[in-house]
Amino acid sequence: MKGFERRDPLFSLCGLNCGLCSMRLGGHCGGCGFGNQSCKIARCSLGHGGVEYCFLCGEYPCALYDEIDRYDSFITHQNRRADMEKARRIGPEAYGREQREKAELLKLLLDRYNDGRKKTLYCLAVNLLEVEELRGALAELESRPQLAEAGVREKAACLAQLLQRLAEAKGIQLRLRKRRPVTEGDL
Repeated sequence: MKGFERRDPLFSLCGLNCGLCSMRLGGHCGGCGFGNQSCKIARCSLGHGGVEYCFLCGEYPCALYDEIDRYDSFITHQNRRADMEKARRIGPEAYGREQREKAELLKLLLDRYNDGRKKTLYCLAVNLLEVEELRGALAELESRPQLAEAGVREKAACLAQLLQRLAEAKGIQLRLRKRRPVTEGDL
C-alpha cells in the first residue's frame, strides 16, 4: 500500500505475528508495509497519522476489531487481541524480543524436526504456546533415549504429540480455523 511502511516485520500493526507465518517463511509474503496488498487496517493507520500498532491509537479497539480473532487465514488469528494487549503491557521492544526468540525456535523445529508435513503445526504451536512450554517440549523430546537413533519422521511424530498435548491442556486447537462457505441452508 502506497505510503504505508513498517519498521517491524515480525509483528503487524493489527496483531499478527508475521515472523511465525508459513507464508512469510516460504517467501510468499513480506508482511504489511513491505509490498503486501492493500489492507483496511493499514488505511486506517495512515488516516490516524501512521500509528505503528493499533493499540497506540486512541480509538483502539475499534469496529475493525469486532470478531478479529474468530477465523484464521494462512496464519492464526486466535490471539491477535491478546497479543496486542501483551505488546501494549510489556512494550513493543520486549514483545519483539519474545517474537524473535519464538522465530528462532520455529526455525529450529523446522530445521531439525520437520518431516515435510509439520510446517503449519509448528507455526501454530510456536504462535500459540509460550516460549517456556516450547522449550520444555524440546527438552522432553531430547530426553527420550528411544529417539536418540530415530529418524526425522519419528521425532516429528513425537514432537507433534507433545505439542498437541500442551495445547489441549490449555484449550488450544493446533489447526487453522477456516471460515466455512455460506450455503443455501444458511440463508
